[in-house]
Amino acid sequence: MQQEKKIPSHIAFIMDGNGRWAKKRLLPRKAGHREGVSALRRMVDACADAGVEMVSFYAFSTENWTRPQEEIDALFKMVSEFADKHLSEYVRRGFRIMFMGDLSKLPSDTVAALKKIIEEAKDNTGMVVNIALNYGGRDEILRAVNKIISAGIREVDIQTLSDCMYTGGLPDPDVIVRSSGEKRLSNFMLWQAAYSELVFVDELWPDFDSAVFDKIIEEYSKRDRRYGNIRRIG
Repeated sequence: MQQEKKIPSHIAFIMDGNGRWAKKRLLPRKAGHREGVSALRRMVDACADAGVEMVSFYAFSTENWTRPQEEIDALFKMVSEFADKHLSEYVRRGFRIMFMGDLSKLPSDTVAALKKIIEEAKDNTGMVVNIALNYGGRDEILRAVNKIISAGIREVDIQTLSDCMYTGGLPDPDVIVRSSGEKRLSNFMLWQAAYSELVFVDELWPDFDSAVFDKIIEEYSKRDRRYGNIRRIG
């Protein structure tokens, strides 16, 4: 019997393998990152076509600052180009655009491009495209705790802490996908991942296409999400 297809409300991607993709082809790492941007665009389109309500991408972590400066500069140049060209297209398509992470530490021209997109998309009501830049899950939790302390709140419940996350008011990921065969979260959405399904695929991120997306949906559709409850038969 054919498996019933389940479409997640929120799918999140840990984009891994750009450098290895480039190395396999004897190309500079920035070529892998550029192909990674193309894969991100393909996944946005695949999610929109499938009816996903929110898609998140782990683009640059708080730990990525240890990479060579030349690579970091090239990455943020691509981010600015992506904002000017492709995120503007998403705004016209009615997508909501948001960013997780401390944007203040990014290059000033990148910050200006991102803020422009946020302003243009503020009234949109379509699929949420969420991009994590200078983001770390532990930093996000610490930020939320300090926000609560500053507000003078003495007793904290789960909802209060959730509301203080970057994703406050939005659904947690139903499924988190990591590319390149690695099997860890790497400090990504640690609070929100409490009941997320985890899917690990061997394809490197630049190789993600509609066929890989279909494979992910097929795997997610097999999962029985019980949230700690016992499945009742009959």
